[in-house]
Amino acid sequence: MKVQKITQPATIASMEDWGSVEGLPGTGSIGLSGIQKVIPGKEDIDTGIFECGVGSYRRSVKQAEIMHFLNGNGSFTPDGEETLHFKPGDSLFFEANTEGTWVIENTMRKLYVIFDAS
Repeated sequence: MKVQKITQPATIASMEDWGSVEGLPGTGSIGLSGIQKVIPGKEDIDTGIFECGVGSYRRSVKQAEIMHFLNGNGSFTPDGEETLHFKPGDSLFFEANTEGTWVIENTMRKLYVIFDAS
């Protein structure tokens, strides 16, 4: 199938359980869920919907990422840079090997594409 559709991703009630990530001290474990879509012939591209509960945690991804926020508010602080705040409708573009700290104020849901930018 050349085109895949995710109908109203901001309102999907049930997503796959993707486990949890250990939060920073005082946060505890943060639940993760999502829906992954595979692009035939481009299995090295990771794309879909990602949802994360409230809390703060460290992030380190080796590939580049584009994300568009559907729900939730919070911030991301890249190591050594200023904090970026987000809300529904905002988009962020991450260079490969970006590390930093997420602070999720209320449950965040985003559309994401992770890819090799080299």
